[in-house]
Amino acid sequence: MAMQGPIPVTFVQVFPHGCYTVGEVEQVKDFETSTNGRFVQARDKQTGELVWQIPVMDADPSLKAAQKTVAVKILSPTQPVAPAAVAGLPFTPVEFDGMTVTPYVNGSGRLAYSIKARQMLAPRTNTTKSNGKEVAA
Repeated sequence: MAMQGPIPVTFVQVFPHGCYTVGEVEQVKDFETSTNGRFVQARDKQTGELVWQIPVMDADPSLKAAQKTVAVKILSPTQPVAPAAVAGLPFTPVEFDGMTVTPYVNGSGRLAYSIKARQMLAPRTNTTKSNGKEVAA
């Protein structure tokens, strides 16, 4: 197969109904180099950048409860900052740029996806969806 490595995707392809932060940005542990009492943060194998993650809730109403929360990994030399909370909402809306997905078979033998992004930002208000693609309004 000619396609190898992460597959580039858009935010709208992954989260067509949007998503919300439901936790804090955390360092991802490098399990191969960390030892008892010594935490080593993971680095992306392709770029060498530090890896962070944040749990988000997919706003797709058709998903089962167990499918709604996923971790998005963010590649960044410094800790990313989540957008400011929005008054009146229990969760903070968020978008991601420079997204990729990497399919893999998880421990239970099922297909799963690792979602990575280059940037986390507040949702854009000047875009609309047309046939599943982002278009400037």
